[in-house]
Amino acid sequence: MADAEEKGPSKRALEKAKKKAEKLAKKAEHKSELAIRPKEPTKQAGPSAPVNMFSEGWLKGVYEEKPVKAVRTRFPPEPNGFLHIGHCKAIAVNFGFAKHYGGVCFLRYDDTNPEKEEEIYFTSILDIVRWLGFEPFQVTHSSDSFDRLYELAEEMIRRDKAYMCYCNKEEINRQRGGPDNRGPRYACEHRTRPTEESLTEFRAMRDGKYKPGEAFLRMKQSLTDLKEGNPQMWDLPAYRIIERDHHKTGGKWRIYPTYDFTHCLCDAFEDISHSLCTTEFRQSRVSYDWLLEQLDMKVPVSEEKGPMQREYGRLNVNGTILSKRRIQMLVQGTTVGDKTIPPAVRDWDDPRLYTLVGLRRRGIPAQAMLQFVEELGVTVGESAIQIARFEASIRKHLERTVPRQMLVLEPIKVIIEDATDEDEIEITVPYDPKGAIPGERKVKVGKEVYIDRNDFREEDSADYFRLAPDKAVGLYNVPFAIRAVSYSKSDDGKAFEIKAVKALNEKPKAFIQWVDVATAVPVTARQYNSLFKSASPNELDWKNGGWADDLNPSSEVIFEGAVIERGVKDLLKSRSLHPSGSSDDLVRFQALRTAYFCADVKDSTEDKIVLNQIVTLREDKSK
Repeated sequence: MADAEEKGPSKRALEKAKKKAEKLAKKAEHKSELAIRPKEPTKQAGPSAPVNMFSEGWLKGVYEEKPVKAVRTRFPPEPNGFLHIGHCKAIAVNFGFAKHYGGVCFLRYDDTNPEKEEEIYFTSILDIVRWLGFEPFQVTHSSDSFDRLYELAEEMIRRDKAYMCYCNKEEINRQRGGPDNRGPRYACEHRTRPTEESLTEFRAMRDGKYKPGEAFLRMKQSLTDLKEGNPQMWDLPAYRIIERDHHKTGGKWRIYPTYDFTHCLCDAFEDISHSLCTTEFRQSRVSYDWLLEQLDMKVPVSEEKGPMQREYGRLNVNGTILSKRRIQMLVQGTTVGDKTIPPAVRDWDDPRLYTLVGLRRRGIPAQAMLQFVEELGVTVGESAIQIARFEASIRKHLERTVPRQMLVLEPIKVIIEDATDEDEIEITVPYDPKGAIPGERKVKVGKEVYIDRNDFREEDSADYFRLAPDKAVGLYNVPFAIRAVSYSKSDDGKAFEIKAVKALNEKPKAFIQWVDVATAVPVTARQYNSLFKSASPNELDWKNGGWADDLNPSSEVIFEGAVIERGVKDLLKSRSLHPSGSSDDLVRFQALRTAYFCADVKDSTEDKIVLNQIVTLREDKSK
């Protein structure tokens, strides 16, 4: 647990409760270790590839279903936005599965829609994969295979498994049973046209004869088979027209393959053995296998060649927004009718967002992210978790891995009037009082110190144990307590200076953090709360802008005048602020009695340190 704030009114009762809690915690921890302990650890799994996810459960079953000698997987993101927390699971599953079984994993960009793709997304995706500790076997693009895909599209026409269609989207929807897909289905009038005619028209479509939406190449699947209840087999589009230059192929193409045509074929081109995806693609498995079979690329699962698709439950986080379209509204703002809604966050990497760039900037360690995925495990069921559970997992990791520092968010100066020159000393304090984290730092004790405004009350009470007039409190690691004797107020009515004396013979009931005035380092500290007041922001009115009324005005609380002990500079020297924001270069620490913090990589400079709260010391019950 994080360092306790203060003792309760009944010391004996609390000690008894503490011992009982420790006993129960050890028992629970023992059970947890037994539950997750892998039966047969493998040499291939390193610290960035949790063992138990792959040696037990669903993923073990997937491998046993197709135990190939050379496992080959792929992580195939669309480069049309920044990855979010759900993608962390996909990265861990695909790269970790390959690593566990001594295989390789490709990073393949699914870049078949140039209207939405930007270079910044390509760069960010690769950066995130490496941040999480994985290196792709190869970085490939679906566009690498555009020529080959086009040739296979022509081959599908020649085999009478694809045809040119000129229906608009509304007509295609009616053919597929209407808006709810429950009405009668019927064939497109172009479905029976001669293959040579479709081939000629497909080439004309390639050469610019038609505008977007005027023509499609559709696969001839099972639209007219009324027994076929899977919409993925109702004559899906294979090619459509997009009049936009491509980031890699330039202006060569004005027709682009769809995901349903591209994905399985690129898997086959790269000899992918296990195509692991989330359960929303479960129905796509049928069309995936069908297309491979039509082009003689599908072999029985038991054999070495040919990809096998299997689906696992995706990771969802309740209480936040993961939709790219909705996050874009938060980042860029939007206009609804006469109402202009300004941006709610600074950028896609704002620490309040659950994009992976945002979580990294907030200070979440990559290893903690992977451990969190490991704790959840991999099954076919979706993981819809609360933010509090995610933060509890991160907190557990930080407790064992980061040093302690003393931070004061709202400083009030305390002058110790009877302090002598002999009292001005330097004390050596360990980074972790429990000894789990190596290292120590020097802390100066002077005649003047800062304490937090929350640790002083003008009016005392029986259940209050911190500083108040004529009351003593302990200062962490200082050999004497202090007693307040008077205080001064500013024009705004707030106390700004306290005079105190040493309380040498008193045993205080509470200890608080403090920072020496002479050596204090000024910082800006940012504390984070939920971005929305609602516990279910996805259910808000996003169409008409009603979500803006639910934004939490206290989602970010900034303390411009905070101070921290000088030891933070030693941490900054040992881990320089790296512009890439790499997890290993971030400076993290536990601010005693406050929260876990990280030095912000974008806004911090040599002259100005900006801190982001990673997580609180204890669970926030409001979440």
